[in-house]
Amino acid sequence: MFRLTVCLLTYNSARLLHKVLCPLMRIADEVIVVDSGSTDETLAILQEYGIAPIYHPYAMHGEQMNIAISRSSHDWVLCMDSDEILDEDTLQYILALKSGAEPSADCGWSLSRYWYVLGERTRTIYPVSSPDYPLRLFNRRHVRFNNRPVDDKATGAANVTRIPGHVRHDTFYSLHEVFTKLNAYTTRVVKYQTLKPSIARGVASAIGAFFKWYLFSGAWRQGKIGVVTGLYATFYSFLKYFKAWYQHQENRESVAREPTDSHLVE
Repeated sequence: MFRLTVCLLTYNSARLLHKVLCPLMRIADEVIVVDSGSTDETLAILQEYGIAPIYHPYAMHGEQMNIAISRSSHDWVLCMDSDEILDEDTLQYILALKSGAEPSADCGWSLSRYWYVLGERTRTIYPVSSPDYPLRLFNRRHVRFNNRPVDDKATGAANVTRIPGHVRHDTFYSLHEVFTKLNAYTTRVVKYQTLKPSIARGVASAIGAFFKWYLFSGAWRQGKIGVVTGLYATFYSFLKYFKAWYQHQENRESVAREPTDSHLVE
């Protein structure tokens, strides 16, 4: 038998927080919440559960998770986002796991995570298919999250087992959030990754994304939700190159405006 710390990230998470916390409280021996500055009812809801969050300004998802992991009192941790809801099958599996012999420290378990967009289960959401299986339960002495600007993941477990069940990832609950995250994610990619500043490459990437993530994936069968996820992939693929190109142009103009040595007055 082993004890388990649940690590949870929040930011203006009141919409789903009760649904997220209720199942987690059944399996958690400790709950560590890292909040990046919520201004809605998130903090009041956490207080109802007796949870005092740790404030840390948001940098990257993996960094936030690693902060929560480092504050854990137990070696075994379950890392969750505030839009992921565990179902009964997942809960029972984890409870049975906890009640048995403590596993090897290099073991880990992945969740069966199903993505929901605008309240409807979707087949794909760039750049993953649904369901996906992120590693989320592990021994913190062997596993940490990497620092990719988007689509980060936990790495370090040698033996990973998939937990059966249906974890609902209720993301992109409005069109406003779709475009807000689209803008934030592409800006973060340009900031932290090296991309060729090319509009032509952006157009080619967008066309390829439309065919792959809308037509070939079968998203077109899902009506308006398929259109949303298809356009998200298309715009994402274009915007990251367009923003890289725009930033490159601004840097060139900035250099051109700098005075040369011949213009300096002695």
